[in-house]
Amino acid sequence: MLNTVIDFFQSGGPFMYPILVVLAIGLAISIERYLYLTAAKHNNRRMLAKIMPMIEKGEMNGVIDATRKSNATVSKILAQGLTNFKSARRRDDIEASMEESIMEAIPRLEKRTHYLAMFANIATLLGLLGTIIGLIKAFTAVAQVDPSMKAEILSTSISVAMNTTAFGLMVAIPLLIFYTLLQTKTTEIIDSLEMATVRFTNQLSKFKNASAQ
Repeated sequence: MLNTVIDFFQSGGPFMYPILVVLAIGLAISIERYLYLTAAKHNNRRMLAKIMPMIEKGEMNGVIDATRKSNATVSKILAQGLTNFKSARRRDDIEASMEESIMEAIPRLEKRTHYLAMFANIATLLGLLGTIIGLIKAFTAVAQVDPSMKAEILSTSISVAMNTTAFGLMVAIPLLIFYTLLQTKTTEIIDSLEMATVRFTNQLSKFKNASAQ
């Protein structure tokens, strides 16, 4: 199996190496983003589970202290809402301040993910380019050999040239899958942040109404 893979790679020509580099970079980004997003999702859930009961009990000082000590994305968003809680006259003002924090957090969540789609396209194009150059060389070589050997040389050269396209597609397809999975994971986190702001604002409104009475 290993020998087959090595033979396949070596027979593909020089364009196999840049495609391999694209694969390595793409995998590195995929792993890093997956770990980052998984940690962010876990930290956000843990933080919400901690502070929501405090808000329901009216322990605002505890909420403020918890959000200040945490590095979770949701902590920074809720801290922004708490900052505007006392001064804001309307519920919309609190929501607007937290929406602004969400907009600031989104680029960090989506960071480098879009490169995966670009690398998938690059791998495909490099594969096609390698195949085309290989075919040009094949037909050039065939024109200079004995007619009885043309069919054999041409078929061998075309087979080798097609390896580059095959490898490019083998790299592009997983990268596109990783891109889609990471995009889905990012969207879930953003949706959870927006839902958290709604729940948080509702609890703040109840607390404010109870304090006014």
